[in-house]
Amino acid sequence: MVKRKPNAKFMAPVTPSDELAEVVGAKPIPRTEVTKKLWAYIKKNGLQDKKNRRNINADDKLKPIFKKPQVTMFEMTKLVSKHLS
Repeated sequence: MVKRKPNAKFMAPVTPSDELAEVVGAKPIPRTEVTKKLWAYIKKNGLQDKKNRRNINADDKLKPIFKKPQVTMFEMTKLVSKHLS
């Protein structure tokens, strides 16, 4: 079995936008960490929809990123990408 090498591009640090920095911090971190921190924030603040757990309800910090009151997990990833450089 060949051990997979981690994708360097995937692990490269990215800089969050000012809006995203409110949630994940301002210093450059890999995309994987951005996602982890975002989920930690969502869980800590109970932002997962009670009926449909795949939906995330935006609070005041997430509204500037999502641009609407609720997004799916899949939309979230796409919208967060726009806030990374």
